[in-house]
Amino acid sequence: MRTARHSRTISSSAFARKTNMNKRHWLQSYGSIPAEIDADRYPSVNALLDGAMREFAGKPAFHAFGQTLSFADVDRASHAFAAYLQQVAGVRKADRVAVMLPNLLAFPIAFIAIAKIGAVQVNVNPLYTARELEHQLNDAGAEVVVVYNGSTPTLAQVIGKTRIRTVITVSPGDWGKSGGNSGGAAIPGPAVDASLSDAVTFSAAIAQGEKLQLEPVEVGGHDLLFLQYTGGTTGPSKGAALSHRNLVANIEQFKAFMPDVQRPGEEVVVTAIPLYHIFALMVNFLTFFSVGAANWLVANPRDGDAFIDVLKAARPTVFAGVNTLYASLVAHPRLTEVDWSRLRLGAGGGTAVIDVVSARWESLTGSFIREGYGLSETSPIVTFNPQSIAAFTGTVGFPVPSTDVTLLDEQDRAVGVGEAGEICVKGPQVMLGYWNQPEANAKAFTDEGYFRTGDIGVFDAEGFLRIVDRKKDMVIVSGFNVYPNEVEAVATAFPGIAECACIGVPDERTGEALKLFVVKTSEADVTEQALIAHCRASMAAYKVPKVVRFVDALPKSPVGKILRRELRQVE
Repeated sequence: MRTARHSRTISSSAFARKTNMNKRHWLQSYGSIPAEIDADRYPSVNALLDGAMREFAGKPAFHAFGQTLSFADVDRASHAFAAYLQQVAGVRKADRVAVMLPNLLAFPIAFIAIAKIGAVQVNVNPLYTARELEHQLNDAGAEVVVVYNGSTPTLAQVIGKTRIRTVITVSPGDWGKSGGNSGGAAIPGPAVDASLSDAVTFSAAIAQGEKLQLEPVEVGGHDLLFLQYTGGTTGPSKGAALSHRNLVANIEQFKAFMPDVQRPGEEVVVTAIPLYHIFALMVNFLTFFSVGAANWLVANPRDGDAFIDVLKAARPTVFAGVNTLYASLVAHPRLTEVDWSRLRLGAGGGTAVIDVVSARWESLTGSFIREGYGLSETSPIVTFNPQSIAAFTGTVGFPVPSTDVTLLDEQDRAVGVGEAGEICVKGPQVMLGYWNQPEANAKAFTDEGYFRTGDIGVFDAEGFLRIVDRKKDMVIVSGFNVYPNEVEAVATAFPGIAECACIGVPDERTGEALKLFVVKTSEADVTEQALIAHCRASMAAYKVPKVVRFVDALPKSPVGKILRRELRQVE
């Protein structure tokens, strides 16, 4: 194992004793929520998923492109693919296997297979550039990659500079049964790059694996499950090393907060967030798979009409997205065609959910957005708005069970209720460390073992946490701290504003000034003067944008986070 192991990795009972000495004031608001969960309830994620595949064998597990896989189908296909990886590709326990896929049926099959043989899945964005892909493959030391056909031209550019020796390609029609599309129509997709002539198709690998013997591998809680790479907003991306125990803990923590959407065999989830993103991976996939939910995968949510068609067919009980995804849906004229009567949870995360967006969503669906907070390094959930709340809070909720959160000032002193400080987290869901990054690990944790998130938050008296902003995004205007999230929330409430992003720019008089990039709704008549006047009526003068720039679109990551760093390069 080449990543840092920290002394904070202790037993559940010891963790409970340690954290109970701290004043976790949010526990007074928990009600029926347990203060602690058992992070060792299952010896591994494999044990959790194996149980679900047996219990719900005949039920539908995944839908995509008009095709359906039952839990039994997933079990058989993942077993065969695991045998192929082990016996043909030579993958051994702790080896890293890169998975570079959008939301296709092959994704869950590949993951379960990789986990079965004790290997480590390296989640790779299929839209990565050649530079980003080369860095991640080499940093992880991956020798096998499962890749979407449409991403093979990028892989072809860098494969000679990596350790990759086995390429397994996936088309939209690969759904894990022998013969690939047996039982469904062929689905057109991009061709594999011609230079990757030695690549094997996913369907062929499964067909070959069906004839092979899978050797059992003992997998425990502290074995690695994922290398989940951070966004790399402050330098080259780093791999957060997440163990089986990390994920088991976070699954149990989420279930403790939302028991009403854990009905065995009854839940229906629509997954439009990419599965390579840790929130969709842990919540949409692993958590709901474990309770027998039917999961409708959306590979391209930007195709609005096709997305609406999926929502109409699914009639979900659970939906999750980032603010921009919700904003695009509420602006879609066909959203009212969807039957939302079964929706029990609309979850938001990844970036701040704007209250106006939640209000629009609730007016159309009858359900407000329940916001949470987390990071790749925390598997991901740190806080969530509990089941007991009845309205949008504008906060990210309470810390989940068995989690201690402290807010620290610049001198690492804990701040009080109502005061802003850096959010620092300790709990069984916190990563083992960054992969091969001893210096980064030393900086990432306090002397007491708390993970430094780099986010600024404020607790209220009840224990609700409000995210103020990222440290690096904070703007200082004439000595006053300005947090872009607040400015963006106020501006978005103005009629005709679809979305916006605020950054700081140099200013001779005030040190920094605020520049607001705005996307208007179609046919909206919004002027800079009117928008600034609206902001001035709602915020102190130093928080009002000095410049407003109207743009057609904002730069975003694949999961919908607005990339403020790219806006700093726009004139």
